[in-house]
Amino acid sequence: MDFVIDFFRNYWLYALIAAAASYLISSVNTSIIVTRIVKHEDIRKLGSGNAGFTNVLRCVGKVPAIITFVGDFLKGVISVLIPYLMTIGWDNSTMQLERGLLMYIAGLCAVLGHMFPVYYRFKGGKGVVTTASVMLMTDWRVLVLELMVFALMFLLTKTISKCSLVNASVYPLIAAGLRFLDMHQLFGPLAPTQSPNGGFILCVFLLTLANGVAVIIKHKDNIRRILDGTEKKITPKKT
Repeated sequence: MDFVIDFFRNYWLYALIAAAASYLISSVNTSIIVTRIVKHEDIRKLGSGNAGFTNVLRCVGKVPAIITFVGDFLKGVISVLIPYLMTIGWDNSTMQLERGLLMYIAGLCAVLGHMFPVYYRFKGGKGVVTTASVMLMTDWRVLVLELMVFALMFLLTKTISKCSLVNASVYPLIAAGLRFLDMHQLFGPLAPTQSPNGGFILCVFLLTLANGVAVIIKHKDNIRRILDGTEKKITPKKT
């Protein structure tokens, strides 16, 4: 726990700046902007009411959906780059964990900004795409394993929301588990940070847990439909 105490004692201002910048940047909602330009309507009043990629695809079209996906993905990329650029002069051999923790904090705030955007009365998307980009930027191995889990769940269920819920549930376990293995140097040069300590791993678990819980909460309507047996599956169109 000494690492955690020292981090917030010495780097709280870095954490605050990274968190605020990431939240404000990610509060810019691509789906809302694109839909207003293309259809002159609010995507939150169309289809499922979700301000995200899937609803844009169903209600607006493929090209606006692709633009939405790219925008949502870039939120996580840009947000996690912020603390990296802030600490670019730090010694990599001694400050890896501090920089890594700042990146996780920024990533969580990026997802929260997408979900609860200050510019749009705190009503945004579900954060799945932005979470994926945060995984890529903080630990690419997590994204690879999560995509494998997603693919397996999709084969079994053909239901996107179930896949997203399972991914959100296992996110903290995979993220912290990989860092635990890194602590025992099982990945060697593939590890994003060398020899993480217990305090760092605990912070990774808690931050990714908060991310996963937020994604699950935003899927509350999907959960209700899953329990009712009315959630739509992705099935091939009949010819």
